[in-house]
Amino acid sequence: MSLKEQIKADIKDAMRAKDVTKRDTLRNLNAAIKQIEVDERRDLSDGDVEAILTKYLKQREDAKAQFKEAGRDDLVEKEDAEIAIVKQYLPEPLSDDELKALLKEVIEEVGATSMKDMGKVMGAIKSKAGSRADGSKVNKFFKEILS
Repeated sequence: MSLKEQIKADIKDAMRAKDVTKRDTLRNLNAAIKQIEVDERRDLSDGDVEAILTKYLKQREDAKAQFKEAGRDDLVEKEDAEIAIVKQYLPEPLSDDELKALLKEVIEEVGATSMKDMGKVMGAIKSKAGSRADGSKVNKFFKEILS
């Protein structure tokens, strides 16, 4: 079962279970998937759906930070619930040690010697690790390794 089909099936399950938060979160994800399919006139692969999920997760985390800053604990809890739901559909992220090892390997392959090579390294990391690698961590570790 593809990721897209899994989300659709889970929407139905959430409706049956009267789980409003899960239902609404998955409907938002499904709408984002359909929007891209209509705009680009193509069926999305699991990799494309993972990219949408990653983007949605990042938006939820940014919103959570803003709500926390504003002292809106009720909305922070709502965002936490949505984040937990979205994470169920994404692969387990790489640990810091795994990410550093992969980054060192890629730096050697690409021959990166300065910050100017960051684009090459990021492209290679994304092709190898996909959504399992957090871009901000890659950036941070890249700077650490080169300095």
